[in-house]
Amino acid sequence: MPALAGLRRAARLLPLALLPLAGEAATVEVGVVDAAGRPLAQAVVFLESPAAAAQVRPLKDVELAQAQRRFMPDVLLVTRGTSVDFPNRDEVRHHVYSFSPAKRFELKLYIGRPANPVLFDMPGVVVLGCNIHDDMVGWVLVLDTPHYGRTDAAGRLVLKDVPPGSYQLRTWHAMLPVGEPPAGTVLNVGREGVQARAQLPVRMSPP
Repeated sequence: MPALAGLRRAARLLPLALLPLAGEAATVEVGVVDAAGRPLAQAVVFLESPAAAAQVRPLKDVELAQAQRRFMPDVLLVTRGTSVDFPNRDEVRHHVYSFSPAKRFELKLYIGRPANPVLFDMPGVVVLGCNIHDDMVGWVLVLDTPHYGRTDAAGRLVLKDVPPGSYQLRTWHAMLPVGEPPAGTVLNVGREGVQARAQLPVRMSPP
């Protein structure tokens, strides 16, 4: 039974051969500052690459509500292919719309939950408005990567389990001019991880 014994040895060795691959994921630490060099909280940070795009899966059970005549949350991060519900929890009707190239849609005057969610199938920044309440503004960022997040109060974000490779490091903030695309720069991630810094042309009020 030499052949069978060889197969058994191969089966025992296979997990060992895969162990180095499990350690290749790196940690990326990004610091984002405003135009004055102060830490910028709630900046969106994400890493794009063809390999990252291939890993994208839609999120489930996502909603962007209207309450107190506001979008909640005002900035929603989703991956490409995610469907989003837009429940209206106010006692007044809203008319939600977007004219953004990444997603054009319209939910005409309604209260409660629309019959169908909205599918966000193209990456980009989607600006939301209400045709009845001009002061209502929101954003949906449709991302073509599983590597994303928002900075904390210190303007810092740590992304874990990032495979080594070349990425576009992109940053965005709701205070950028409407229609402004995320800023981008090349970031090479090695097995040991990397630290990066980004500056956005927005000016926050001093503390």
